[in-house]
Amino acid sequence: MAEGQQIGRALLAMGLALAAVGLILMYSDKLPGMFRLPGDIVLEKKNIRFYFPLTTGIIVSVILSLILWFLGRK
Repeated sequence: MAEGQQIGRALLAMGLALAAVGLILMYSDKLPGMFRLPGDIVLEKKNIRFYFPLTTGIIVSVILSLILWFLGRK
């Protein structure tokens, strides 16, 4: 496969991933609990809120890994 085709495929994959993330963010208010999964860490004090999306990050990582694996197959 030519180098230009590989770059084009990578850019297409990144564009589709960005479009998917954009759609998720646009409709996230209609999906209850989308970014508040069990396992996400939330610490709240008087004036401070710390949110670490551990479970959400793992799920996003698995989904992106599957997509990139699928696109990388020959």
